[in-house]
Amino acid sequence: MFFTNPFAELSASISPIVMQTYIAIMVLMVAGGTLFDMVHKKSATYFFNNWRNLKGKATRQIGGGEMISLAVKTAVVEGMTSGEFCNVQRRIAHLLTMYGFIAYVVATAIMVFAYPTPATLTPAILPVLWYIGALLVCLGGYWFWFFIRVDVAAEGNSPFRLIRADLFIVSLLVSTTFGLVWAYTQSTGNVTWTNIFLALYLLSTTVLFVSVPWSKFSHMFYKPAAAFQKKVEAADGSSNLPAPADQAETLGSVGRLPQNY
Repeated sequence: MFFTNPFAELSASISPIVMQTYIAIMVLMVAGGTLFDMVHKKSATYFFNNWRNLKGKATRQIGGGEMISLAVKTAVVEGMTSGEFCNVQRRIAHLLTMYGFIAYVVATAIMVFAYPTPATLTPAILPVLWYIGALLVCLGGYWFWFFIRVDVAAEGNSPFRLIRADLFIVSLLVSTTFGLVWAYTQSTGNVTWTNIFLALYLLSTTVLFVSVPWSKFSHMFYKPAAAFQKKVEAADGSSNLPAPADQAETLGSVGRLPQNY
């Protein structure tokens, strides 16, 4: 099971061209949804206007070398290690979900485009990465959903309470979960259940990628840019954020720091 390309097996009933076209359409939906989100919410306009306004308040000039250094730090700290999260559990859950999703998506694309049928032998590492990626998404995502979310952990709300902001994480978890169940039923040879979970897998995956304008999917593209801008502002003195408090007691008890952000 873990060494079998589930998409190659699927080619017996669905043409590889159809699968490849589906993935291409989903990529276009993500790109189009992100652009729509930027235009509709005027995110890009706000970002560049704010950058332009604060640039005039800079107290020092940043050279090209320092700018590259800030970009690298942003990529490593905020991008690769999720350093913006102070809560250790939140950070680990995010990293599990992020790297799991990357492995899952990359393995899916390679298997569908490069090894679409059983006639082309799939390297064992690819389905293994696909399964590991999906499992990591589920581990990090369900951990976050049931135990770390602020409104659940701190406000005592039901973990099954849904709001629009939950659309991304819910559709991601449902998609990967159904994907794993579909692959398992496929390996058992149960055609009926395989087809049922395949349909659910495709439906939830379509919702995940088509709902970009209404979910937090596009935040993965905004956050690095915002983090980089924040570092530049701190470096050139143009930041309009208040300086950190010298005494933590003035903001509350030092014995209990915020846990869910």
